[in-house]
Amino acid sequence: MQYKLNLITFLFVSFLLILTVGCSSGTAEATEPSGNDNNTEETSAPEVTTEVVFWHSMGGVNGETLEGMIEDFNDSQDDIFVKPIFQGGYADSLTKLKTSLNSNSGPAIMQSNFISSGPMIDTKKIAPIQDFVDLENYDLSQLDGNVLGAYEMDGQLNAMPFNASTLLMYYNKDMFEAAGLDPNDPPETYEEVKAASAQLSGDGKYGASFGVSSYYIEQFITVQGAELVDNGNGREGLATKSLLNTQEAVDTYTWWKDMVDSGYMLNLGTNVADTHQAFLSEQVGMTLGSTAALKKMLNGAEGKFEVGTAFIPHPEAKTGEGGVSVGGGSLYIMNNKPTEVQQAAWEVIKYLMEPEQQAHWYINTGYFSINKLAYDLPEVVEALEQFPQFTTALEQLEVALENNAGSNAGKGPVLGVYPDARTVTTEAMEKVLNDAQTPKEALDEAAEEITKKITRYNETVQ
Repeated sequence: MQYKLNLITFLFVSFLLILTVGCSSGTAEATEPSGNDNNTEETSAPEVTTEVVFWHSMGGVNGETLEGMIEDFNDSQDDIFVKPIFQGGYADSLTKLKTSLNSNSGPAIMQSNFISSGPMIDTKKIAPIQDFVDLENYDLSQLDGNVLGAYEMDGQLNAMPFNASTLLMYYNKDMFEAAGLDPNDPPETYEEVKAASAQLSGDGKYGASFGVSSYYIEQFITVQGAELVDNGNGREGLATKSLLNTQEAVDTYTWWKDMVDSGYMLNLGTNVADTHQAFLSEQVGMTLGSTAALKKMLNGAEGKFEVGTAFIPHPEAKTGEGGVSVGGGSLYIMNNKPTEVQQAAWEVIKYLMEPEQQAHWYINTGYFSINKLAYDLPEVVEALEQFPQFTTALEQLEVALENNAGSNAGKGPVLGVYPDARTVTTEAMEKVLNDAQTPKEALDEAAEEITKKITRYNETVQ
């Protein structure tokens, strides 16, 4: 099927996208909005077909887009019938999945976010995507290697990435020019961010405002090449210890606090939406957000200022060798279903990975296309010409893949208590910004607390 989306349609959908944010990986952007009303309608497969139940957490425009793609798949053939069911947010969906495992009443395809990779693997109920790839020599080279790496462990691909996003730094080009800064040369290091912020600050304006988000903090640490847990970021063995108190983390917390104390960064706490509003109101010159927030930024700034995009900054002494880790979610095939259902689920996933489907998904949601060939299709080329800021994200991923060869840092950590670890990480930053602890004290305490949580989880799993 070919999708004929003109630019007006693209811009309209982009406006609607401000209601949904794709980060994920449980990022700080926001959770998916509530599901579509028609997601829970009971539909059943025709008697002669294999039914594939697909649990997902896409609401709003994203959910409508996904369900439209599934409907097209169902219409394209008569052998498989996919039944999509919205299960709420990722955490709710995972809880429902665990409840269903004993009765085998759950899905054949499960959409899960990146931070749930550990718990999904620990269910022992997933059929690795690698098994299906090897069985038919499916060509993975057409897919983005950096995104695939997030879901690879021990040489095998556990899940197929689907809705992928990364972190970017956004900046106000007009404010940069007015302050005597080059609007086409954004800062790349912590030191350059501080220097630029000093020039941007004054008269009620600030150089930057970064939401106190564990996702952002993790990316600052990751881009320096540091891992967050032991055993190869939990990829070469079960994670047993938090490494949050590394020098890379201490440097990041110290720089962040210095920016606030110097009056160059506006601290608005953990509400990322507030920092984005401050940016769109031209109160601050720089902020952070996932690639899925790009359309929101462009729409919010339209008619007021030009939005620039930049790589995640790193300390001057580093080179960004760690790369960026991918957020968003992926698709798992559950192994407690009959073989023919698992194979049918694989056929569905292959369909969703086709260039045309990935182009449609990217244009309508803002998530990356997993299939690199999609970027050569006319509708995607047109979209990138209209919104060149998105190429920054693609370039950052490409650089990350080059720099991250053989490293587990940029692939992101795998641990069963990831959500809890993120809460502790955020709380540590708040203690530092509130002068309750030094960066080293807060991070040592946080690492110890996360390690205890990991130990308890591992004992439960074993």
